[in-house]
Amino acid sequence: MDAVIFDLDGVLIDSEQVWDEVRQSFAAAHGGVWTPEATRAMQGMSTPEWAAYLVSLGVRLSAEEVSAGVIAEMQKAYAEHLPVLPGAAEAVQAVASRFPVAIASSAPLVLIRVFLDVTGLPVPVAVSSESCAAGKPSPDVYLAAASQLGVAPESCYAVEDSTNGLKAALTAGMTVLAVPNPHFPPAADVLAQVRVLGSIADLPGALA
Repeated sequence: MDAVIFDLDGVLIDSEQVWDEVRQSFAAAHGGVWTPEATRAMQGMSTPEWAAYLVSLGVRLSAEEVSAGVIAEMQKAYAEHLPVLPGAAEAVQAVASRFPVAIASSAPLVLIRVFLDVTGLPVPVAVSSESCAAGKPSPDVYLAAASQLGVAPESCYAVEDSTNGLKAALTAGMTVLAVPNPHFPPAADVLAQVRVLGSIADLPGALA
C-alpha cells in the first residue's frame, strides 16, 4: 500500500453532531422544517448538495446564502472549541511517518484548513468534495485525493466512519478501514465489507 487517506468529520474530529445542530438551528431560523431522515441524508454531501437540500426543506434563502451562513456558524463553533477526537492527532502523526497522507472530506476546505492550522498535522493534500462533481457516496473526492498524492486508488487505505463515506471509499477501489461513528452508526451491510477498528488510536497498528 502506498498512501493513507483520512475522512475528517467523525474520524479525526467529533463534529457530526456539531454539523447537525448548526444545520437544524439554521434551518429553523430561516423557515425550514427538519425531517427525521435529514441528518443521515446530508452525511457525506458536498457543500452545494447539502445547501440545496436545506433549501428543499423550506429554508427561505438561496443555496449560496445557506452554505455561507452555515459555514460561518461552523467557524464560530470551531473557534470556541475544535473537537479533535482522542488519539486522532497522534494516529495521523504516526501514519504520516510511514505513508503519504491526505484528507478527503465533505467539509468545505476552509474548515479543513482550520483543523490543519490548529493541529499542525503534516497533511500535504486536503481535498473537499465541494470541488468535485458529487459528494459521498460518489468516489470523486477519494479519487481526487489519490490523484493529488500521485498514487493509484487501489494502493490506498481509506479511513471512514459513515455509511456514505464507506461507500465512497469502496467504490474508489480502496482498502477501507472503518472507525464507526457511535452517534450515527453506519449500516451493517456496509460495515461487513470493511475492516472495523475500535478507535482511531488503533489505526497505526492496523497498518503494520
